[in-house]
Amino acid sequence: MAGAGVARAAYPDRPIRLIVPAAAGGTTDIAARLVGKRMADLLGQPVVVDNRAGGAGIIGSQALKQAPADGYTLMMGNIGPNAINYALYRQLPYKPEDFVPITLVVSVPNVLVVNPKVPAHNVAELVALAKASPGRLSFGSSGTGQSVHLSGELFKKRAGIDIIHVPYKGAAPAVADLVAGQVTMMVDNLPSSLPQIQAGKLRALAVTSAARLPELPEVPTMKEAGFDDFQVTAWFGLVARAGTPPAVIAQLYKAAAAALADPEVKARLADLGGQAGGDTPEHFGRFIDQERQRWARVVKDTGIPLQ
Repeated sequence: MAGAGVARAAYPDRPIRLIVPAAAGGTTDIAARLVGKRMADLLGQPVVVDNRAGGAGIIGSQALKQAPADGYTLMMGNIGPNAINYALYRQLPYKPEDFVPITLVVSVPNVLVVNPKVPAHNVAELVALAKASPGRLSFGSSGTGQSVHLSGELFKKRAGIDIIHVPYKGAAPAVADLVAGQVTMMVDNLPSSLPQIQAGKLRALAVTSAARLPELPEVPTMKEAGFDDFQVTAWFGLVARAGTPPAVIAQLYKAAAAALADPEVKARLADLGGQAGGDTPEHFGRFIDQERQRWARVVKDTGIPLQ
């Protein structure tokens, strides 16, 4: 009888695990650590990043699906596992209904980059180089099914070139091999390549945004480079396990939105070429649905073999 009167501890009363379905150092990881640190301050509990790289985000997504639906395990979802994978894989160990949206954290354009030793200083020269050596050039990606992979496939299709896809377990190892000259090019998320571009270790040829970026004002858009239908925006957002109490989702959304409204967080995301999110769970859910439909069309259009 005495135990019946004891109130349940208020959420959160212990650390929160934030799964990152990619290797450390990439955009998913950067976004998770940045927003997670500020959310920890607001929630009064640590937000511990847990990198579960590999499998095109499937490993991390499975880890979230298998966790209790109590709000103590979240994932920094993104365009790959939460949109593209549904069209690219014949069978997935999860489905859209397994997760509930919290909020969009950041959206970023992609950038076409090459190793500085590659004798191409613009997109036209890169296309000519690829056409002169079919099957000899390669493009790295942060994993099969990520926007970096699909952007590379889109470039391959639109340019009519034969280049080889080399997937990695995240953007950081892919960029490291690109800097080392192990792969020729990459259509990477801007945040993970921007430091290398600024250091002169990578050469930027074009961005996938609608307009030129303040961070790279001399770099043309893909449209300016001759590719009209090539606007790609990668996105990253918080999701929880389906069945998580609505009150907990509301509390997490409130903390995430406050974190993303923080001037320091917004400035840091802007420095990386990103636009801070903070929309409602309902709006984010509708956005994810639209993205699944959009990338299903891209997968079909590019003719990428199903995995």
